[in-house]
Amino acid sequence: MKERIYLNSLYDYYGTLLTPKQQLYFEDYYFHNLSLAEISENYNVSRNAVHKQLKDVEEKLNDYESKLKLYEKGKKIRELTKHLDKNLREKIEELI
Repeated sequence: MKERIYLNSLYDYYGTLLTPKQQLYFEDYYFHNLSLAEISENYNVSRNAVHKQLKDVEEKLNDYESKLKLYEKGKKIRELTKHLDKNLREKIEELI
């Protein structure tokens, strides 16, 4: 479950860097909770093709994070700002 939440967070940061097909498969699997079989049926591809795409996406998201560290930096900023005034904290949240 933790890994799923983490990947969803990475997708929020880096999803636009993926191909449209990768975005569709990821969203169907992680956001809409469709099975590999359902996704393969919807797009008329093999279950194995969907599985491979999802594994590639996971690898790419982790690679982007290892290089850019946007998720990690955002998490640190939230931690550092949690004691600040609510109004100021909301303004900072809008920026990240």
